[in-house]
Order: sequence, then C-alpha cells, then structure tokens
Amino acid sequence: MRTDTALRVEAMNVLEKAFGAVEAERFISLVKRDSFDYTEWRRGLWNEMTIDEVYDEASSYNQDHSFVAEESVSYNKTDSNDEVDS
Repeated sequence: MRTDTALRVEAMNVLEKAFGAVEAERFISLVKRDSFDYTEWRRGLWNEMTIDEVYDEASSYNQDHSFVAEESVSYNKTDSNDEVDS
C-alpha cells in the first residue's frame, strides 16, 4: 500500500498528465470548495446501465488508458520467476 504522500503525488501526476497543470489545479480547487459526497455520487453513477454495459465500458476504457506508466515498470526477463522490478 502507498503512503498518503505517495498517493497524492501519483494522483497529481495522473491529473496533470490528463488535464495539464492548470486544469489539474482547478479540479483540486473545485473538489475542495464544493461539498461533494463521493458515496452518494457513486450510488447513482450507473443506475441506468446493466452490469454488461458497465463491464464493456470499463474494458474499453482500460484498453485506451493504461494506469501503469510503461517507463515506471520494468520486467527482469532473465529471472525465471517473472518478478516485477519497480
């Protein structure tokens, strides 16, 4: 499990990569300023979709948006256990 600091840094990197620095900071400001109940938002997020539609959308998104930066993970091909070096 990541530390809180590591999680914040990685999340900001993801936001900055997706939106740019200015929009990432704007997003953080919006979340901090507005009262936002994540649990309530999640409860109604996919009410109109079947489980198959949610799965198809998630699979499609996953193919287009890798969450692991290729340069941050390397594989030791000489190791017979196929362990990941970070």
